[in-house]
Amino acid sequence: MNIYTKNGDGGMTSLVHGPSIPKSDDRIELLGTLDELISHLGLVKADLSPGREKTLLEAIQKDLLAVVALTEDPHNRKNRLEEGAVEKLEAEIDAIRETLPAGKEEALPGGNRLSARVSVARSVARRAERRLSTVSIKFGSDAMAKKYMNRLGDYLYVLARSMEAEETELPEEKPVLKPQKETEMTEKNNALIEEILRRVNDNRKINLETAKKLTEKIEEEARRRGKQAVIAVCGPEGNPISVHVMDGAFLVSFDVAMKKAYTSVAVKMSTKELSVLAQPGGTFYGVDKMDGGKIVIFGGGIPLKVDGRIIGGLGISGGTGEEDHSLAEYGLSVLPEIL
Repeated sequence: MNIYTKNGDGGMTSLVHGPSIPKSDDRIELLGTLDELISHLGLVKADLSPGREKTLLEAIQKDLLAVVALTEDPHNRKNRLEEGAVEKLEAEIDAIRETLPAGKEEALPGGNRLSARVSVARSVARRAERRLSTVSIKFGSDAMAKKYMNRLGDYLYVLARSMEAEETELPEEKPVLKPQKETEMTEKNNALIEEILRRVNDNRKINLETAKKLTEKIEEEARRRGKQAVIAVCGPEGNPISVHVMDGAFLVSFDVAMKKAYTSVAVKMSTKELSVLAQPGGTFYGVDKMDGGKIVIFGGGIPLKVDGRIIGGLGISGGTGEEDHSLAEYGLSVLPEIL
């Protein structure tokens, strides 16, 4: 199995159950910074002897993975930091400060190599906190995650000062080759085989039954929002599977919803993304004049994906482009419950 998929060669990627977005998106920037922070903490952890600090750093890495999951899939209620995570950091900060000699809290980074590495991790943590703040303004975020990132920067700051006070130096680094146990290799091979078989046997697809269930979910949400819409679902080849017209929906929305669903699978991105690229000077400028007028360039169409594979398209029409796109995103978020 190739590690590369080539799906991101055009500068686009996607979150869990979400549409394709540019790699310059603030959420992708946050995910990259969190990944960088987790790696820096791993470097610090690798230089520590087994003990309390090493155990805590590993727990922090797991907490950061929870923040990553929150960013990738905010609709999943399971993606939450454990209760007491913030208070645990606060207790560690207070305990370390009590042990610091006078003047150590204001020391410059670099007292020794290990404390310097912690200081680098602290600066990356602060950057991740700023990225999270930006994402929170634009897309919303978990309040506990923001508190946690703020306390984490404080914790790493006092931890670096503590390590300077100890005047610890790392031993000379020597390459060590560790033999891998046969049982570990077997477990990894079995896990790989199971994943390959899962993907090969994954026959989840959009058919009339699943299209009806998805439509029911979206109609219920549309009513909650006070919207009257037309909901269209097509297969991965663009052929219509179902079209549902809510009472009070505009007559023109019938044709528009079908075109949105078709467009999303034809160009493999949401119609909202396409609208940006179809502006004068953009990569897809004039695309709406092609394919006999079946292509539309306003929000409301989203490709339905499972594990990166397009299994159909969803088109919503009845409100503004933003309102239709938001309702389509909701449909995409509940798709895993239906398949």
